[in-house]
Amino acid sequence: MSVLTKRADFLAANRGLRVARPGFVLLVNRNDCDAIRYGITVTKKIGNAVVRNRMKRRFRALLRELLPSAGLPAHDHILIGRDGGVEREFAKLREELAMALLRAAQGKGDPPRRPRTGPR
Repeated sequence: MSVLTKRADFLAANRGLRVARPGFVLLVNRNDCDAIRYGITVTKKIGNAVVRNRMKRRFRALLRELLPSAGLPAHDHILIGRDGGVEREFAKLREELAMALLRAAQGKGDPPRRPRTGPR
């Protein structure tokens, strides 16, 4: 397993499968190499640096635990933190991530998001 660092890889994952859960959104997209790669994104809307770093540590621990067994081979896996994800119980997050990986393996993603309209 390796870590995604390039912005282009994160943007490419948006074209893949999307599975939303209350604490996070999982993006899964096929990659060019034969390795399982992962990335984590937590925006400033979630909270201050302490909160964001705590959420990233929790996500990292979950991904290291579940991806080797449940991850899709030759795919990029990106977790996007959602508001309220840091307060969720760790066991609940683990269960939700396992279910999200199962849905991604079955090819059952959520419908694509509607394009934004109006000013950001």
